[in-house]
Amino acid sequence: MKLITAIVKPHRLDEVKTSLQEMGIHGLTVTEASGYGRQRGHTEVYRGAEYRVDLVPKVRIEVVVDDADTDAAVEAIVKAAQTGKIGDGKVWITPVETVVRVRTGERGPDAL
Repeated sequence: MKLITAIVKPHRLDEVKTSLQEMGIHGLTVTEASGYGRQRGHTEVYRGAEYRVDLVPKVRIEVVVDDADTDAAVEAIVKAAQTGKIGDGKVWITPVETVVRVRTGERGPDAL
């Protein structure tokens, strides 16, 4: 099993969720996040005053998938989150040793 973690623009969250649901992945965790990459934030104007926004709002999506579904899930996330502009985000994959469903005690792929 693998843990797929994606940091994407908040307005792309619905597209990513829909894309994963279409492939049969229904469980995920979403966390509000903020940060910056190469763009190092941006400037905005509020009531005539210009100020710098150092941390850009993002969402962190985490989903555990079976090994066989990893590449397809990553492709679905990237395709759904991609705008072609700076700050689209990152996706990374981490091995998961085991998963336990708290309600039933099921372990491994049955717990997904």
